Amino acid sequence: MGKIIVSENLSLDGVVQDPTGEEGFRHGGWFLRIEDKDREEWAKVELGEALAAEALLLGRRSEEYFAARWLSRTGEWADRLNSMPKYVVSATLEEPRWSNATVLRGEVVKEVSKLKQELDGDIVVNASIQLAHTLMDHDLVDELRLMIYPVVLGAGERLFNEISDKKPMRLVHAQTVGDSLALLTYEFVRDG
Repeated sequence: MGKIIVSENLSLDGVVQDPTGEEGFRHGGWFLRIEDKDREEWAKVELGEALAAEALLLGRRSEEYFAARWLSRTGEWADRLNSMPKYVVSATLEEPRWSNATVLRGEVVKEVSKLKQELDGDIVVNASIQLAHTLMDHDLVDELRLMIYPVVLGAGERLFNEISDKKPMRLVHAQTVGDSLALLTYEFVRDG
């Protein structure tokens, strides 16, 4: 059985909105305001995650965003991301842009539950906040990997804006990345 991992970059106060500043959010671009050493160490963590993953699970907008940025790149990280299986949850997407991608149509919870049964290994959700909210709300996420950026934004869409009930978690790993980032890994605690 697969393990669904939501892996997100977020501000210290939990904002995930517009990390690169391309969406016009007044506090956008916070992801880009780190030192080179932090960015290099972040990239190593992300490469390791990609190499260990069985597949990516994305929403339509995230698939389009990543395809536009990764298809033209080369190197170990780009080669891995471009070649690995990707599953895109969408009711409107006909043909995914990113290589090796399959569209999951139909009811999200049912489709992702089926995918979890079919795959072994880590199924990583990057960006795709609406999808992450749905998966967390329906107890389909097994693990959160949160890369915390040293900035408080005070406003913006947060990772946990749309969760309808409490979700107990257990910290399983904490790591400093570079000089100013923190990677926190939590498992969801399920009632027994």
